[in-house]
Amino acid sequence: MVDVIKNKKIFGTLCGIGAAVCYGTNPLGAQLYKEGMDPSSVLFWRFGLAWLIIAVVMLFRKESLRVTLKEFKVLMALGLLFFASSITLYVSFRLMDVGVASTILFVYPVITAAIMAIFFKEKITLSTSISIVLSFIGVLLLYWTPGGGRLSTWGIVLVLVSALTYAVYIIVMNRSKLQMSSFKINFYVLIVCALGDFIMALPDGGLQFPANATSWFYVGWLAIVPAILALVMMVYAAKYIGSTPTAIMGALEPTTAVLIGIFLFGELFTTRLAIGIALIFTSVIIIAVNNNKTKKSLNSQFTKL
Repeated sequence: MVDVIKNKKIFGTLCGIGAAVCYGTNPLGAQLYKEGMDPSSVLFWRFGLAWLIIAVVMLFRKESLRVTLKEFKVLMALGLLFFASSITLYVSFRLMDVGVASTILFVYPVITAAIMAIFFKEKITLSTSISIVLSFIGVLLLYWTPGGGRLSTWGIVLVLVSALTYAVYIIVMNRSKLQMSSFKINFYVLIVCALGDFIMALPDGGLQFPANATSWFYVGWLAIVPAILALVMMVYAAKYIGSTPTAIMGALEPTTAVLIGIFLFGELFTTRLAIGIALIFTSVIIIAVNNNKTKKSLNSQFTKL
């Protein structure tokens, strides 16, 4: 029995790492902006294609779509949260460097810990307080750009909203006690996201289609890697190791995004950016090292794969 539990924790940890790396490739979606596509259209095709793939998988698995009213409400809430997180992040990509945006997004582990402390009666430890301060300073350092300029204030706000909604998404996923497969969960989550993006695109003239094979490649990548793979693995990570540890594993998200920004988009990696990233990373590492009680209290509350 102990070996089974340990194996699940190892599996959950690996899933957390994999989800972080996969989700960290989100900035590749900014390539589609060069083809004239807007964030709503990019995300519609991303989530729509991902939903279609999962629907086919469920068909082969002969998995029922039946859910109770209570489960349906939770799934709709998860879908709306992930829709809000994704659209705000992708809009921010048009207002600032993708590496910087993805690094600021990484404050969500600290937000997760803060929410657990405020709303779920977990003690606010010294380590959590220090982490909040360090992450705040890190975001401030990223706010100013070389030459005395500043990043877009709206861009910063959008990324922080994305981080908040993603943190709540992880917590709801962990505490909802949904007893169904990750495919079934994401079947409903992705359709809500796709519908939300479709509605968002209507005021701007409707959906824009990928213009060429390169665009379809990036759409396919976004659908499979940061959507299906990341979401499925994140579900298992939240099940087996809990909300805060899953968020902590996300350290590889901004690392991946920054590398993409530097090598693909030619973004500058300045000393100030390095210090800001280091402070945000440090804030999360402190939580990881000093949050054993939180890890125990957030162990898996799911019983079915």
